Amino acid sequence: MKLSVIIPVYNEERTIAEIIRRVKAVNLKKEIIIVEDGSTDRTKDILKDVLKQKDDDNEIKLVCRGRKSGKGEAIRTGLKEVTEDIVIIQDADLEYNPEDYHRLIEPIVKEKISVVYGSRVLGKNPKPDSPSGWSFYLGGRTLSILTNLLYRAKITDEPTCYKVFKTTLLKSLNLKCKGFEFCPEVTAKIAKRGIKIKEIPINTTSRTLKEGKKIRLRDWFIAVWVLIKYRFKND
Repeated sequence: MKLSVIIPVYNEERTIAEIIRRVKAVNLKKEIIIVEDGSTDRTKDILKDVLKQKDDDNEIKLVCRGRKSGKGEAIRTGLKEVTEDIVIIQDADLEYNPEDYHRLIEPIVKEKISVVYGSRVLGKNPKPDSPSGWSFYLGGRTLSILTNLLYRAKITDEPTCYKVFKTTLLKSLNLKCKGFEFCPEVTAKIAKRGIKIKEIPINTTSRTLKEGKKIRLRDWFIAVWVLIKYRFKND
């Protein structure tokens, strides 16, 4: 099976070239779909330079949006371009390691699993090492607990970036998200269908707000609302 990698990008001039290099280096047949979400820094120019480089091993598609719309809408835009059997979401920073792809897709290929999440909590170094890191860690843990209470999902890391799906399943979910609420919406809709989410331990290198992390406290409240809303909404 080939893999589709969706990379939503907004103002990542410091990391975008390196994350594309790391994704391309993974020894898997794949298509890489980059959705540039109206960046105001040099991201778009860097992407154009990177894509000029010859690459016979990866099919790369670049979709440029004229204005910022949010991570969720960028993912939905990228999903329209997906042609392969399995799809994974990849952030454009360097927090998540593409070398985990092999382990993440293996349950889908071999065990007939439909959804796999990469869990930072189950990784070797799950605890953060900075004050801001602790706030993100606790935010993620509380969202996971709420998900389990509402949906009996039995997962440890609901807001993880590394979410892997059978493409047919993800396209069937009728996603409405525009921003960071992609995570709670997709989790809620999958759990509500009674589909098991398998978790695989991953290790990450966290970054701080000063280093460009974009999620904020308001996004936690939005995620809580989305989890509750879809628990009782028929969609």
